[in-house]
Amino acid sequence: MLFKSIRSSIAALTSFSIVLACVAVIAVSLSVYEELYLDSVKKDLDGLSSNLANDLLSIVSADIPDDFELTTSLLRLDRYENVKFAAILDKDYQTKELYGGKSLNSMDEITNRLNTLENSEIKLGVGVSEGELIAFKQIGEISLPQGYLLIVNDVMTPLAQSKETLLYRVLPLATLIILIGIFVSAWQNYRMLNPLKQLAELARKIKRTNDYSIKLEIEGKREVKDLSDEISSMMSTIDEESTKNKAYTEQLKNQRQAMEHMANYDSLTGLPNRPNFLSLLDKVLAASKTADINPALLYCDLDGFKAVNDLHGHEIGDKLLIEVSERLKSYLLENDVVSRLGGDEFLILLADSKNQNTLISLAEKIVAGLGEPFEINGWEVNISVSVGISYAKQSDYDATRLIANADIAMYRSKVTGKNTYAIFEANMMSANKRRIDIANAIPHAIKDNEFELHYQPKVDKHENVLGFEALIRWNSAELGFISPVEFICIAEQSGKINMITQWVINKVCENLKPLQDRYGKHIVVALNLSANDLKEPHLLSCIHKAFKQHSVRPQSIEFEVTESALLENFEQANFFFDQLALMGCSVALDDFGTGYSSLSYLTKIKLNTLKIDKQFIDGIGVSKSTTLITKTIVEMAKNLSLKVCAEGVETEEQKAFLLSINCEQLQGYLFSKPLPLEKLIAQVSA
Repeated sequence: MLFKSIRSSIAALTSFSIVLACVAVIAVSLSVYEELYLDSVKKDLDGLSSNLANDLLSIVSADIPDDFELTTSLLRLDRYENVKFAAILDKDYQTKELYGGKSLNSMDEITNRLNTLENSEIKLGVGVSEGELIAFKQIGEISLPQGYLLIVNDVMTPLAQSKETLLYRVLPLATLIILIGIFVSAWQNYRMLNPLKQLAELARKIKRTNDYSIKLEIEGKREVKDLSDEISSMMSTIDEESTKNKAYTEQLKNQRQAMEHMANYDSLTGLPNRPNFLSLLDKVLAASKTADINPALLYCDLDGFKAVNDLHGHEIGDKLLIEVSERLKSYLLENDVVSRLGGDEFLILLADSKNQNTLISLAEKIVAGLGEPFEINGWEVNISVSVGISYAKQSDYDATRLIANADIAMYRSKVTGKNTYAIFEANMMSANKRRIDIANAIPHAIKDNEFELHYQPKVDKHENVLGFEALIRWNSAELGFISPVEFICIAEQSGKINMITQWVINKVCENLKPLQDRYGKHIVVALNLSANDLKEPHLLSCIHKAFKQHSVRPQSIEFEVTESALLENFEQANFFFDQLALMGCSVALDDFGTGYSSLSYLTKIKLNTLKIDKQFIDGIGVSKSTTLITKTIVEMAKNLSLKVCAEGVETEEQKAFLLSINCEQLQGYLFSKPLPLEKLIAQVSA
């Protein structure tokens, strides 16, 4: 608590520093004084002892030294109070005369000192030893000594007295200096810290009054003045911000409505979003049930929207969604509601659907309207829509069931070819259940080895087998035979197509050796990849692992992908093809000519083979335009250095035409239907 304030802390620290500095100065002064004192008394004793030794030379060098004269000479030391004793020794260090001074305590000191001399521990000259100043001088020349003079002075007692005298003189002055220093520092601290105290008082005043317009006029050192100016500037800023905040408060009130709109409406299209629509749907269904009204729900899913994103980018895709929402709104009545469910899915709520013909007319209008081209940023964008319709009464006025039923009906419209509508019927539930059963049965089918591969040969003009296409078949123990057209689509939608593809890859690699043993090492086996497979980077490692496990040459495997799958995932597909090419595999574009904008991609992807779709083969000799298109495809492929395979060849006429236009690979029932491995091997053996 003593040093709680800065002022008391600084005062205590300053006072302590001043006292410490003064004590240090006095201590250093005493140390220096001691050195000077000892140096002075050394010089005095050195001079005294040298003079006395010179005076004794004539007496000591006599044949018979006069003891009286020796005593008289030593008595000259009486005037020096600090002399303890003196002795005159002959050249053999035998005592001739002794003298005891005023500082001598006892004669034992003389005896001890003379014993020391006999032990030759005292050297010629003047020095300090054990608090005594000792002068030991030779009488006579160095080369011809006549004797020695020893004088011992007490140096510590007079030194202590001298220091004490010095302290008595210095301490009052030092004390005065300390007091003056403390006073000056306290005065300076007051001058420096008082502005801070004023600032603190002003801060407390501002806290009480909340008045940030108060002006600060506090003088002080530059730092304090700067702090005062900064605080004044800060208060001015706070005052300005406080004024602005009042304006912001009003603005926030306005923005709150905008935020509520954003929370309930889709930011892109401006349509009610999913939570808002579901809340509205619950209210409408509750009111409709009470009033015995039968609302209808239309579930609209755009066909080909992802391809638009991949082809033109997300900016065009977003603008397309905006255009779609505007067209949908133009088809509705005032009480109808359209909502963006998410992605490319829209829900339309018709509050009353008494007239089914009107509902069907609306669905047809939506299908036809969205099928018309969209003009976006100079691009002509084409999509279609699949619509599912469900009624509230069929769903027992339950929102979740109503949407689920519309979704099931929408799926039916996609299965039947897209770009159409379907009205929910109870039997669709069984179809939906079958879809679920098939999806759930796929993992068990792989585990129980229910899948089987059939191989359809590809032949040259002499009907020599060049390779095979592996086609999967499924004879389920629980569901019976399931067409690939049915279960492949379900597998793709349920996310289980990748496990089927991996099974096919491993099975083809396993069957490749017996096929090549029977038909030749040149045989290439083709297998199909779905659009979902192209999105799975892990599949590449599975392919590599299967090749390694079964010792398969990559050149013996060809991967087929449909044109629609390629265009749906062009960038991913191109990367996938590049990796397959690095392995050494070949790539074939299946169902060529059935997609859209295909020609612009042929120069951008690494292909080896074009497979002409069966619909063109069926038109040979029937449709002149179809026959011409088929010929054009073959010529274009040749110019691009691509191989061409015609699939679905069933007549000799088709075969003859294809050979005439240099189509090098033929595939179809004319040569063989797809057969299991055992029958293919048995045919050659037979």
